[in-house]
Amino acid sequence: MFDDDSIVFYVHPSKVQQCRCGICGRKSPYYDAGRGYRLWRTTDIGLHRAEICADSYRVKCPEHGVVTAYVPWARHESRHTHDFEHTVTWLAMNCSKLAVSRFMRISWNTVGPMISRVRNELDTNPENRFDNLEKIGIDETSYRKGHKYMTVVVNHDTGKVVWVAPGHGKEVLTSFFSLLTEEQRNAIKVVSADGAKWIASCIEEYCPNAVRRIDPFHVVEWVNEALSKVRIDSWNDAKKNAAPAPKRKVGRPPKGTAPKDTTASEIKGSKYALGKNPENLTANQQAKLELIAKTDKRLWRAYQLKEELRTVFKLDKETGQKQLNHWIKWAQHCRIPAFVELQRKIRRHYDAILSTLESGISNARIEAVNNKIKLSIRMAFGFRNIDNMIDMIMLRCSDLEVPLPWSW
Repeated sequence: MFDDDSIVFYVHPSKVQQCRCGICGRKSPYYDAGRGYRLWRTTDIGLHRAEICADSYRVKCPEHGVVTAYVPWARHESRHTHDFEHTVTWLAMNCSKLAVSRFMRISWNTVGPMISRVRNELDTNPENRFDNLEKIGIDETSYRKGHKYMTVVVNHDTGKVVWVAPGHGKEVLTSFFSLLTEEQRNAIKVVSADGAKWIASCIEEYCPNAVRRIDPFHVVEWVNEALSKVRIDSWNDAKKNAAPAPKRKVGRPPKGTAPKDTTASEIKGSKYALGKNPENLTANQQAKLELIAKTDKRLWRAYQLKEELRTVFKLDKETGQKQLNHWIKWAQHCRIPAFVELQRKIRRHYDAILSTLESGISNARIEAVNNKIKLSIRMAFGFRNIDNMIDMIMLRCSDLEVPLPWSW
């Protein structure tokens, strides 16, 4: 049937496909007519909506009871065809929420369940991802305001996500290791992560043969946080020690008037100059560092400590170990509380850092995956259903591939 807005195709399953359970596909006896005819939305034809119309009777399955009969063009409890759902899911992975809704002429609320149905159909054996796992990366990333986190596990050899779950902590990570067999846990040789204690305790308990490696990115993040504390203290001290400026009179100041002390404001605005690599500094940022070197020896010493620790990860194991030992002794006696505390933390993760210097493995892959996850969430303007969000992450970041109608 054809009208100005849509095209409706009246069809029926072949004889072999009739009277089958909509859930398991088992041949079952006819029960009743159900609700009569039903429409399924399919991909558009030109500028017209296209729908499939068929008799939707019910059968009595020995296992699932009375259910709607199976149809070959759509999934059970779905009012959209396979082609339509694959197209919408592919678009949702590559376009924004508004683009998918307007182009496919559907509500965004219907997209989430489609994503889950497609993922469940494609991911028939999720446990296969746990085979041949030797090098994995573990990290947590936020997916919503209010300290809402998810834990992500990535295979370093493939760069693909093997497992993701909402929450973080030892209990959440334990649920991942409980999915692995003893042989699969023993096969894991390398685990890269940050310095979280719950990750270290899980590795010691479930992966006795694995070597834990601290990601260089997180170590540099630790030292930048310590440097930021020193900068704030120096800024406060500079404000206290600044000579009070005389009250400004109207007009040009008289000749010989002492210039205003801008040390505090220069230190306050030096955050990016202190955090950037020396080779990337602009002329203005370089001038700020020169001012700090002359006016604040403590902050300058903290900056030098930061740079020496950062360069440790650019060296081979033997040279890097010597420089790391030198850094620990320097930080231990530097009389800067933030760096004294940091060197204690470095000592606790000393073996993991040396292992990182030997292998060169970092969490760069998993940080890239985290960015991809955040991008997926922003494109969708957030997810109300956490399960739909996880399904989208697995479709975009794992080894699953969503086929378009003309390729499957």
